[in-house]
Amino acid sequence: MDFTLSERETYFRDRVQDFIDREITPRNQEYRDQHHEGDRWKVLPVIEELKPKAKAAGLWNFFMPPHSGQQHVDDSFEFEGTQLTNLEYALCAEAMGRAGWAPEVFNCSAPDTGNMEVLHRYGTREQKEQWLRPLMNGEIRSAFLMTEPAVASSDATNIQTSMVRDGDHYVINGRKWWSSGVGDPRCAVAIVMGKTNPEGSRHSQQSQILVPLDTPGVKIERMLSVYGYDHAPHGHGEVTLTDVRVPVENLVLGEGRGFEIAQGRLGPGRIHHCMRTIGVAEMGIELMAKRLLTRVAFGKRIADHSIWEQRIARARIDIEMTRLLCLKAADMMDKAGNKAAQLEIAMIKVAAPNMALQILDDAIQAHGGGGVSGDFPLASAWASLRTLRFADGPDEVHNRAIARNEFGKYAELPEAVTAKAAVRR
Repeated sequence: MDFTLSERETYFRDRVQDFIDREITPRNQEYRDQHHEGDRWKVLPVIEELKPKAKAAGLWNFFMPPHSGQQHVDDSFEFEGTQLTNLEYALCAEAMGRAGWAPEVFNCSAPDTGNMEVLHRYGTREQKEQWLRPLMNGEIRSAFLMTEPAVASSDATNIQTSMVRDGDHYVINGRKWWSSGVGDPRCAVAIVMGKTNPEGSRHSQQSQILVPLDTPGVKIERMLSVYGYDHAPHGHGEVTLTDVRVPVENLVLGEGRGFEIAQGRLGPGRIHHCMRTIGVAEMGIELMAKRLLTRVAFGKRIADHSIWEQRIARARIDIEMTRLLCLKAADMMDKAGNKAAQLEIAMIKVAAPNMALQILDDAIQAHGGGGVSGDFPLASAWASLRTLRFADGPDEVHNRAIARNEFGKYAELPEAVTAKAAVRR
């Protein structure tokens, strides 16, 4: 097994890291100052100033998949990104994860990334012209509205928002929350998941449709907080849709294809989160080590207390193991497809957030009172990462899939068959 990075993998990883070191890290304080000045729900000039530089350097839309050579008739190569594989992008995303605001500079922020992939893969030429082009140019932002407060949305078939055909329009009614991105003033469109056929089979009731946010009946009821953080200017909102009318041509792929689209969207999205999470963990261990080496307590550096040697060692081991699993999943997605890599995606989706949360928690502990303050990025990073144990499927759902795969290896043992039959009686 060869773990050596290819020339292309190294090339893009190093270029992204160099751009972050030269252009983003030196402006961290400027970003923080702009973030805390005036209205919280605003466009930050420092990000807008760096976008053209990233685009000019060819560091733009990394997540867009390489073309297969078999495109639909209405497709065009003008709707293509930098053409990185999942494995190549994984290395770049890890670098971005070390600097919280870096992904948007490269136009690689969620949920825009997933929405662009949906439009790229399933959208009509007209939908691409209207929404994909400005998204790829970084001119607008978008949202994805699936989760609902009234049902357990970890099971997407529970979604209750209704989409009723009325002539040339669909009329949408429902309530969504954790609608990431709706607080951004540039958020122009949302992909909404709802039911077009409540009487259909379990996985064919849902559809997805494009809803411009200025459509009458769309109302942002409130912006939600995460452990007290509002995550402005991006944010997560609770949104009501009351008799919202959108043209039938806004439907994505077709009626009853919503669950299929969601599965296609969430696979890459899950691993993108994990890639960035490894970068966050690297940021955490770096801050922790520096703090431990520069603070003295009880007559010696904190780093010289054995408990911290154990924690630092454990952090490094866990990061390296998690990175290998993440790269394995990305490589499988590239070589065998997303479906073949489902198990690896599920495992990394559980492992990465839990690993990073433990490292951030230790880093907070190492910083003492400063760790839970806003003077360091650790507390806010922990609060953001904690949501990943829910986002794109909670741990329990992924663990269930992993366990069922493991049980399946031994399900035909005579003793297992006998036990199953006894339960049925």
